[in-house]
Amino acid sequence: MSEAQFKDRSPAHAALGTQFRRVALIGDALGILGWDQATTMPEASAEGRAEQIAALSIMQHELLVDPSVRDNIQVALAASAPEPGGDWVAANLREMERAYLNAIAVPGALVEAAARANAVCEVQWRRARAENDFAGLVPALQTVIDLVKEIAAARGAALSLDPYDALLDEYEAGTRVAQLEPLFGELARDLPGFVDQVLEHQKSRPEPVLPEGPFPVATQRELAVELMSALGFDFQAGRLDISHHPFCGGAAGDVRITTRYNEEDFTESLMGVLHETGHALYEAGLPASWRYQPVGRALGMAIHESQSLLVEMQVSRSRPFLEFALPRMQAAFGGHGPAWDVENFYRLYTRVERGFIRVDADEVTYPLHVVLRYRLERALLSGDLPLADLPGAWNDGMRDLLGIVPPDDRMGCLQDVHWPSGAFGYFPTYTLGAMAASQLYAAAKRDLGGLETGIASGELSPLIDWLRANVHGQGASRTAEELLTSVTGEPLNPQVFLDHLKHRYLGSG
Repeated sequence: MSEAQFKDRSPAHAALGTQFRRVALIGDALGILGWDQATTMPEASAEGRAEQIAALSIMQHELLVDPSVRDNIQVALAASAPEPGGDWVAANLREMERAYLNAIAVPGALVEAAARANAVCEVQWRRARAENDFAGLVPALQTVIDLVKEIAAARGAALSLDPYDALLDEYEAGTRVAQLEPLFGELARDLPGFVDQVLEHQKSRPEPVLPEGPFPVATQRELAVELMSALGFDFQAGRLDISHHPFCGGAAGDVRITTRYNEEDFTESLMGVLHETGHALYEAGLPASWRYQPVGRALGMAIHESQSLLVEMQVSRSRPFLEFALPRMQAAFGGHGPAWDVENFYRLYTRVERGFIRVDADEVTYPLHVVLRYRLERALLSGDLPLADLPGAWNDGMRDLLGIVPPDDRMGCLQDVHWPSGAFGYFPTYTLGAMAASQLYAAAKRDLGGLETGIASGELSPLIDWLRANVHGQGASRTAEELLTSVTGEPLNPQVFLDHLKHRYLGSG
């Protein structure tokens, strides 16, 4: 929303609109700097980039905590006359107040220090991961953890939340340990046995055959671009690049996703691209009329992950999508023979196995990877787990939950960028998002008759249009519970996800 669009609102609302627009634009600049840092920035530039990110972060923070923001929020909340725009304006004000309260809780010096430490540690993580050098990362990562603990304590005290709840709340408003503990406890208890059942069931089907490479990176990219375009990704307002860890970033109207390629197995990268495309479609589909305002942002990371997992897990790994996509894969790589059969690819893309790498995990074992990280990050932040003991604790957790032990730290506790970049409290949203994805896709099939028949013939726009209307275009105008209830008929229901797993992996799928 432009400043001109606030001209018919009260002075308090107009001033808030201007201030939050500036906050959002700085956020966009940080998004582009972060993308550049992960894709093209020379390693020797890391120190300067850390200073740039720290400077912009403190500028953004200062705009948020300016006393005029507090005063104008109070005036706007006290106003008796409704503002033009109704519910959307009220929701925008609610999100403004939430952003202000979170920002004022943390001293500016701490924001600046954390932004700098995160930027430095993320670059050091790349080297440590490549060299399997956990000990070399410890000093920088310990600094990040110490600062995260300070932020969590400050925000928790200001918002009357447990420190870890305060971190969860940053990524998905309203999420609490009290909600996660029974849910994740049930997954940790029941999923290992379910994995055993699925692995046994898989023995009754032919072993999938991985097509033989090599698969040139350039050709993989061309195929990815073709399928991204079919899903509605706009390359006039976005990019596909390479990074150490796949992600979706960029800015409003400039959505940038990344992947990493393996010339021996194109299926890994392709699913990573489709996953990130789900994120990108959400960002691109946010309400343009509320751009740069809090209500125009994505609702939260659980809903964000639901969009990536709906595209990747629910759609792209399904038989109907493979019927559409496989001829394009065959044309790209000259594939032929049994390995290029739809049923073989379906078995490849729904194969369950105990693996070390989270981003490559199937949807049955994936929640166990999340449970492990959730438990470990809570222990790291509480002080129950010294950072030096993380590799051993990681390996013990992998043994307990998945029955395997990583051969080295590169395949273990060094694999994810989240902790080095300060993202503690993020991991639970992956599994919450998987559950929401199942629920939303079930609702889409209910509302769009013949959806999967259409997908098989390449008709993907009905689903994307449905998502834009029911999820993307809603921005942050509702809570996650309100959105799910409105669209699916009930709040988050884990049973829908569990039923999906049983149907796909123990039934006909």
